[in-house]
Amino acid sequence: MAVEVTGPMHERYDEILSERALALIEQLHRALNPRRLELLERRRTRVEEIAAGGSLGFLAETAAVRDDPDWRVAEPAPGLVDRRVEITGPTDQKMTINALNSGAKVWLADHEDANTPLWENVIGGQLNLLDAITRTIDFTSDAGKSYALKPDDELATIVVRPRGWHLPEKHLLVDGERTSGALVDFALYLTACGQLQLDRGQGPYFYLPKLESHLEARLWNDAFVLAQEFLGIPRGTIRATVLIETYPAAFEMEEILYELREHSAGLNAGRWDFMFSVIKTYRTRGADFQLPDRNSVTMTVPFMRAYTELLVRTCHQRGAHAIGGMAAFIPSKDPAVNEQAFAKVEADKTREAGDGFDGSWVAHPGMVDTCRAVFDQVLGAAPNQLGKLRSDVTVTADQLLDVAATPGEVTEAGLRNNISVAVQYLAAWLKGTGAVGIFNLMEDAATAEISRSQIWQWRQNAVVLDTGATVTADLVTRFADEEIAKLGDDPTAYADARETFLEVAIADDYADFLTLPAYERMP
Repeated sequence: MAVEVTGPMHERYDEILSERALALIEQLHRALNPRRLELLERRRTRVEEIAAGGSLGFLAETAAVRDDPDWRVAEPAPGLVDRRVEITGPTDQKMTINALNSGAKVWLADHEDANTPLWENVIGGQLNLLDAITRTIDFTSDAGKSYALKPDDELATIVVRPRGWHLPEKHLLVDGERTSGALVDFALYLTACGQLQLDRGQGPYFYLPKLESHLEARLWNDAFVLAQEFLGIPRGTIRATVLIETYPAAFEMEEILYELREHSAGLNAGRWDFMFSVIKTYRTRGADFQLPDRNSVTMTVPFMRAYTELLVRTCHQRGAHAIGGMAAFIPSKDPAVNEQAFAKVEADKTREAGDGFDGSWVAHPGMVDTCRAVFDQVLGAAPNQLGKLRSDVTVTADQLLDVAATPGEVTEAGLRNNISVAVQYLAAWLKGTGAVGIFNLMEDAATAEISRSQIWQWRQNAVVLDTGATVTADLVTRFADEEIAKLGDDPTAYADARETFLEVAIADDYADFLTLPAYERMP
């Protein structure tokens, strides 16, 4: 076998890194990695075309797919019929138990933005999923608190989110070449837990992040077909929900569903990464694609409204679930903060349920009841809103591209918030934690990406703040040092995070993902 494991082999790692798992990784890598690299290069070419004056739009070459009214995705799979509230979070032992017990219908077991690809997380998270499915995960903490799973019929359905196509796995090599983090996460879970999930009456389910085109969805579909044949399980057993969280993907929703139709479980409105992608894709196109302070960009601004309404219509016309965006709020000890935040979350979920979404996301178990109550009121005894076709919705490319109509301004407070969030998040990320509570919000890689990308764009556009100061590299560097000083810790504890932040926020060349240079700083 030409697979080399360069990461340390700790206790029980052989249960995940089995011969069968490594053989599947080898097959997937050799069959699909050249196409993966070509598609990543295609992303870069598209951004160059937009920088030269081009634009996104609905594809002429796939019009026949959009115009054909007859095709549908597969019927909802067991455990994915009712998805009125979904909780997200990393796959550490405590979160695994709390998420499964939370009362949510689905748990997005995150190996992507709420996780860090530290080797111990990559394999340890898979072990926790295996232990959860075999019900051997219960434990007592050092503080004496017991964590135990509820009965199976009360647990959330596990849906694993692997890493995006762009992230490599440097601890698993095939023929001396780094493998794809996405395919590694997929193969390890499928080989360890796929049959176990089928035996329990469900199946191996996935959330697919960061896709930018239907060709990238086709690559995933080919991975599913290859893996199912390799394992001898029926074609269509695997189901996947795609996060529509990049600007290009918003123009290819129907095509993405079509490519995955026998494996499709719907689409999700990944709002934070979507904002990041808007900035990233049009970062050189001036004020027309410049967003104000990130906390002022709500889901009701014109281009976000067009995106979510189109998503619901697209999904329901094709028999697919439409899942709403994240409520990132973390319950606080301050009742006044809670009252205001819960009201905002309730209003957000009410809008989604009214628009026809079949469910929505929360980041904390304390928000499950709020989200569920809203959807209960709309759904009643029905498991979803697939019958709400939203034929009244018509969305044009111009509406999706109307970023300029977004109200708001760029303020010093917004700039400082972006800097503080990005630095604090990176400090935690580099130490192995990917979901971090900051200022009563659950921050992950997506919100850190928005923060640093806005700063990069504001500097490129020489934006003037509400204070009259112009955003420059020197100003960002000074504010970074001031915000780090406010944290009250030894500033040297943030040295790597500060350096990484400045590298991706004010360098002349824009880094596609902050996690790429950060990953190189990891063991």
